[in-house]
Formats: sequence, structure tokens, C-alpha cells
Amino acid sequence: MNTPSFTAIAETRLASLQLLHRGKVRDVYAIDADSLLIIATDRLSAFDVILPDPIPGKGSILTAISGFWFARTAHLAPNHLLDRPLAGVLPDPAERAQAEGRSMIARRLRALPIEAVVRGYLIGSGWKDYQATGKVCGIALPPGMAQAQQLPEVIFTPATKAAAGDHDENISFEQAAQLVGTPLAARVRDTAIALYRFAAEYAAHRGIIIADTKFEFGLDRDGALFLIDEALTPDSSRFWPADRYRTGISPPSFDKQYVRDYLETLDWDKRAPGPRLPPEVIAQTAARYAEALRRITGPPAT
Repeated sequence: MNTPSFTAIAETRLASLQLLHRGKVRDVYAIDADSLLIIATDRLSAFDVILPDPIPGKGSILTAISGFWFARTAHLAPNHLLDRPLAGVLPDPAERAQAEGRSMIARRLRALPIEAVVRGYLIGSGWKDYQATGKVCGIALPPGMAQAQQLPEVIFTPATKAAAGDHDENISFEQAAQLVGTPLAARVRDTAIALYRFAAEYAAHRGIIIADTKFEFGLDRDGALFLIDEALTPDSSRFWPADRYRTGISPPSFDKQYVRDYLETLDWDKRAPGPRLPPEVIAQTAARYAEALRRITGPPAT
């Protein structure tokens, strides 16, 4: 991990390494048969569409927050990080500058085809599902619950992993078990819930409610389960300021919900290409990401 930088990088180009995948946020390069270089760009996706305007500093903040959580949750789940210097992977200074402060050197693992979503509050697609069916991903909830209300119990609501431009689809635990097998689906569920509970308790002392989050996992050759990609960032989670939380509304947040709320005011069908963002929306979004980093990694709230 390196000190975060705040120069906007929408895309990386490294001639010395093979580009394996350019995702919604991350560019993934092959280092060798056993390791990857994962660079978090400043791209922003909303409704599974990559928007044309990057958010300055976003990739550095995501990397710093993920590294913070990876270090603090290793007792709950091993993660994909490898302790190797970036200079040994990118000796060329010009190429290294694209990755400095926003990259991870990681194990090459077999990523599971599901996203491990954990919910502690009724919001987002879970709220829409509940309004329509009284359930979230097939899990029945008490009648009469309000938007943003805390759930009686933390629930695991997996989703399929969509390609860029496509939409993730919420699925039941039984459907997830069909994809990866029941024993592995149960391991993923139990690990994801333990990670969420640990992080939610920690964040509460920093004035943050983690309403929900999603994890990704991968397997090594021996079948060991690893936490991969990112962890408990404003891109993968809903972070609410505890002092402004109330039910019945979508609370203000330190994540990209601010951008989603803006986009909902537009006449846009949520398909690519995404609309341009006004400068004030870019600035406000960058400030929210920076505030999330400060609150999570800084001293407890008083």
C-alpha cells in the first residue's frame, strides 16, 4: 500500500504487463502465473454503467480503505494481498506513476461467480424487493417495515456478477448454492456476515452506519477461501453518517449514492453511455469519499 494520490486517472496503460481485464473501476494486469497487479482507477460506475467523468482521488481512497480493512479482518478471512514492492513489478518510473498509491499486488485466485451481499438495513434494491414481495432475495421480513430501517437480523443476499454494462441480479441462497455448491455457499455466507458484523461495530465508533456491503471471494488451488477485490469501501458499501440517520428516507451517505440520487433526476434509461456529471457533483462526490477515508482510518468519533 502507498500514500493516496489525488490525480484523476480514468484508465491505465502499462506496456510491460499483460492487461487481463478492465472492469468498472479496476484495471487488472498479469505479473506472472501466481500474481496480479490490480490498479484502482478513478472511474465511477452507477447502475452498472461506467460514467464518463472520473472522480479525482477515488482510486487511491478505495485502495487505502481496502488495505485498512484487509489488515484488520485477516483473522476472519485471509485476503489476496501479497507483500511485494511495486518497484519490483514496475521498474519504469513512468509506468509506476500510474499505479502508485492506487494498486495492490495480489494472488491469482479463481473468483467465485457470485457477489456476497450482506444487509443490515432495508435500502436500495432490498427495499424495492420488500415493497413488491415482503421479502429480500427470498428472505421473509416482518410487515410494515420502513425504508432504511434496521433489519431484525443481518441477512446474506447474494447476487450474480454482471459484466460491465449489465446489471447484477439479486438471487436467493439456494440459487447461489446451485452456482458454487451448498457447502461453499454456506462458507461464503458465514464469512461475509462475520466480516460485516466486525466492520459495522468498528464503524459505529467512527460515526458511520454500514447499511450494507458486498464482498467478493476466490479460491486457491487447495480450495482455501480468500477475500478479494476490495473490502468495505464507499463503492462496495452504503456508509451513512450516524448523526443524520433516520428511517423513511434514503439517508445522506459517504458513498456514490449521492451520484445515484443525482442521476435519478435525469431523463436517462440507465444504459450506456452514461451522462456527464456537473463539476459540483464531481467535487461533492470526491469530498464524500475523502470523508469516508478520514472517518474510517482516523480516531473514533467523540
